[in-house]
Amino acid sequence: MNYSIQLLATKPDCQTLIDIANSEKEGLAYRKTGLERQRLSVTGNATEIETELASVTAELDTLQSLYDKMPPGQTKQETMVKLTKAEYKKFLLEQRKGNYGVLSVLEKEYDISCVEKDIAETDAFILALTNRMNAIP
Repeated sequence: MNYSIQLLATKPDCQTLIDIANSEKEGLAYRKTGLERQRLSVTGNATEIETELASVTAELDTLQSLYDKMPPGQTKQETMVKLTKAEYKKFLLEQRKGNYGVLSVLEKEYDISCVEKDIAETDAFILALTNRMNAIP
């Protein structure tokens, strides 16, 4: 962006703005670090959840197939309990997937990209201020 830097008439005004921008940049760098750590955590969790979900889905298919072929009795009731537990586990994994799944990874990556652009713009602003300060007699 083009800033109206030429309106600054004194070196102290330039330095004040440079100090403010540097402080802002430090905050952005801190936020970026936090987001990168969150992304690492979410990425590991997303992979784990996807793997577990595939496993539970296969287990559900197997249990359902067995249950459908069983004659009434104790074993069928026990299989029904296992089937219900597996369905609940799948439900919980799908809930976690919303918080820690692929969508969450992409959201973190987007946030990091936005912060990186803010840092780059802050650097450009600081450079423009520094050049103006050096040009003031």
